[in-house]
Amino acid sequence: MPNLILASGSPRRKEILRRAGAAGLRVVPVSVDETLRRGAAPEEAVSRLSADKARAAADEPWLAADDLIVAADTLVWCEGRIFGKPANEPEAEDMLSQLSGRWHKVYTGVTVLEAGDPSGLRTEVEVARVLMRTLTGAQIDAYVRTGEPMDKAGAYGIQDRGALLIEQIEGDFYTVMGLPLYRLSRMLEGFGFDVFSFSTEE
Repeated sequence: MPNLILASGSPRRKEILRRAGAAGLRVVPVSVDETLRRGAAPEEAVSRLSADKARAAADEPWLAADDLIVAADTLVWCEGRIFGKPANEPEAEDMLSQLSGRWHKVYTGVTVLEAGDPSGLRTEVEVARVLMRTLTGAQIDAYVRTGEPMDKAGAYGIQDRGALLIEQIEGDFYTVMGLPLYRLSRMLEGFGFDVFSFSTEE
């Protein structure tokens, strides 16, 4: 069975795959230009960025031709505005103020690429709807001061303290966390990768 390569420095995405049994997972942190194009739809943005990340990882010289590279990108969409990762604490506070008490959508684009066949790249997008509780200014300030929002789309992490901010979710929890596991599993199966044969040995 081919090796699975995660093109991401995200500890959350690594954790998701580890919990699914991918003990032999190899991680390749990549750096791509995450500047959003003016007027880009959220589906377009996460598709492009996840594909860019997969292609960047494919440059690693040690990859075998049948290795499967997995990459993802996540953003939040609310009332016509895209929320990526906040650049600083004031921006995180602004994002949370905008999301407070509102439904919003979380888009995660997932790309799978066979290292030896760049033309076979496949990208799909999963969407979840999330309702954030109404937050006071003091609550927003306290959460931002934890530092947790700073590397997360929409300035919150649903798997950590940010879970306290979320009232309802419709869709795949892992989409909000940053890697929709069920969709990824079906994509990998399309490449002949049996997800139920993940090694569970360290």
